[in-house]
Amino acid sequence: MEPTNFIAKDNNWKNRVENERDAAKRWAEKWGFLKTPLEELLGHEKKEAAKPKLQLPDHLQVRPVTPVEKYIKVLPSPPVPKTTHGFIGWRSGVPALALEHYEIQSCKGAVRRMK
Repeated sequence: MEPTNFIAKDNNWKNRVENERDAAKRWAEKWGFLKTPLEELLGHEKKEAAKPKLQLPDHLQVRPVTPVEKYIKVLPSPPVPKTTHGFIGWRSGVPALALEHYEIQSCKGAVRRMK
């Protein structure tokens, strides 16, 4: 075990305390603006006058949003498989849940029509 130099440790502690006090004194100079209220900081800036709203012609008016439920129908899922092996392709095996909506033609000429 190494001998402890109490005088060096005490001097280090005194230096740390002194540095902390100096930093506390200088804080207001560097970071005092953080304590200033926002209204006081923005008080001298002019606010722009609000522009009057123009009445758009009917053909340029934005139409109201159509609810998603009108276009997307979500059907209930089939029962969850009991094994992890059953999870592979469990939704694509049900024709009502098929994601393919096109025809697949093999190189031999066979055509498979997807939903």
